[in-house]
Amino acid sequence: MKSFIPGEKDIRKRWYVIDAEGQILGRIATRVATLLTGKNKPIYTPFLDTGDHVIIINAEKVTLTGNKLTEKKYRHHTGYPGGLREATAIELLSKDPGKLLRKAVFGMLPKTKLGRAMRKKLKVYPGPEHPHEAQQPTPLAL
Repeated sequence: MKSFIPGEKDIRKRWYVIDAEGQILGRIATRVATLLTGKNKPIYTPFLDTGDHVIIINAEKVTLTGNKLTEKKYRHHTGYPGGLREATAIELLSKDPGKLLRKAVFGMLPKTKLGRAMRKKLKVYPGPEHPHEAQQPTPLAL
């Protein structure tokens, strides 16, 4: 049996719009990560970028279950002594709603050059408007 490796002419990248209003954060993140990696396509190849572009609108209206809004902590270190910074999910959601979604999705992507290329195909907007109408994105229901 002969192997099939898709070429540039075989890979068709589509654009999708996902409305995050009232949706659960983790459910959106897993679906978006699958679309960005291209695992939903029959031509999926682990070492090629076969994924699609994803636009997420209404990021400020995403929901978290349980007590995660107040109890979930996001930590990072600046690299300096005493530089540990913490923020709860509600603080991130109020300051930058897109960051909460991006952190959830980026944690599910590969940590390689290919993963960084996949990150560039995710666009997150806090409100219902986005500037990508020229790409004719397809609405995707979750």
